[in-house]
Amino acid sequence: MTKGPVGIVLPGLIIGVFLLYLGKLREVVREMRLLLGMLIILGLSVPWYVLVIWRNGWNYINSFFGYHNIERFTEVVNGHRAPWYFYFLVVLLGFAPYSVYLPLSMTRLKFWQRQYWRSQERSQQLGLFAFFWFVSIFGFFTIAVTKLPSYVLPLMPAAAILVGLLWSDFFQDKAIREEGGQGGNFSVLSSHTSPTPLSPSSLLWSSWVNVVFVSAIAVALFYVPRLIGADPAAPEFRQLLQQSGLTTLGSVIWLVCAVVLAVIILRRRWRLLIGVNLLAFALSLIFVLTPALFLIDQQRQLPLRELAAIAVQAEKPGEELVMVGFKKPTVVFYSQRPVNYIKMSAAAGDYVRNQAVKKTQSDSILVLAQPKKFPEMGLQANSFQSLGKSGAYQLIRVPLNR
Repeated sequence: MTKGPVGIVLPGLIIGVFLLYLGKLREVVREMRLLLGMLIILGLSVPWYVLVIWRNGWNYINSFFGYHNIERFTEVVNGHRAPWYFYFLVVLLGFAPYSVYLPLSMTRLKFWQRQYWRSQERSQQLGLFAFFWFVSIFGFFTIAVTKLPSYVLPLMPAAAILVGLLWSDFFQDKAIREEGGQGGNFSVLSSHTSPTPLSPSSLLWSSWVNVVFVSAIAVALFYVPRLIGADPAAPEFRQLLQQSGLTTLGSVIWLVCAVVLAVIILRRRWRLLIGVNLLAFALSLIFVLTPALFLIDQQRQLPLRELAAIAVQAEKPGEELVMVGFKKPTVVFYSQRPVNYIKMSAAAGDYVRNQAVKKTQSDSILVLAQPKKFPEMGLQANSFQSLGKSGAYQLIRVPLNR
């Protein structure tokens, strides 16, 4: 993405909207070295584009710019359709458990008070910049027709900045109030990143939402093995996940977190709040999420790696490798050879039969697919040689009868 239009569009959108809001666009543009900057960008990117077009031709341009940029923004690609509120759920879960503090982190900025923000020094505008950073990316990909959870990863640092500033200002304000209550000087200057100080009462509701949210995570994790649907590419994953006990462990971690958070809130020990969330997240990441990812890899990617290795070892000179069904680009990576992807089984069967009447370099063809695809291609069990089977996939050699 960083090599393509999005690598310029997103930063340009964020910075442009931020500067237009503050009325500082011309001022900052005058400070920038646009010509030098563009030369650096072109110097880094143009050689790469020249080489990749020289190697792959204009098919790359049509695929990369047309398919992976324009079509993904304007049309549904690979069935990745989602409702308009999709990214609300992605951020809620993807930035969990700190996502519950994002509404307060944003509203306390009072971003609608334009005159206030225009009067601030640049060093005090980080919170507003993070707000526009978050909103610009969120809005851009919400408008896009094709939706995937990974698209909004670039807004996560902005979310972290917003929540970090929230707690930083709260503890700073709290320290100033305590100093004043002990006879200290109330004229102490603080580097506020919002128009108004943050009081403990404003955190109270968000903190209780935090408790409810992690409790919901605990309950959801307990039922995850029963809720996830069957995946043809990983038919045994649900059973393995349930047998592993990982979701039960995750449920216990977050349930304990919810209880401890409730005690902290009742005792007003605010400094421990984020720490407990962080500890629960770290434990879940280490002992639940990472092992679960290994299970997913074992079920979804390991079979492809194994069969790609078999294809490399068994291939004859000039023998073509065809994958039927859902396109798995990783087969190209694992086999380090061209792969012909054909989505529909009937079309794949016609392709194999057509190859049989052509003068190809090899008298056979390799086919990688789920076993149920072979009868749909018109292949009988005695019409091909099985080279290997792993997970949901099978690699076969189909003779091309002359």
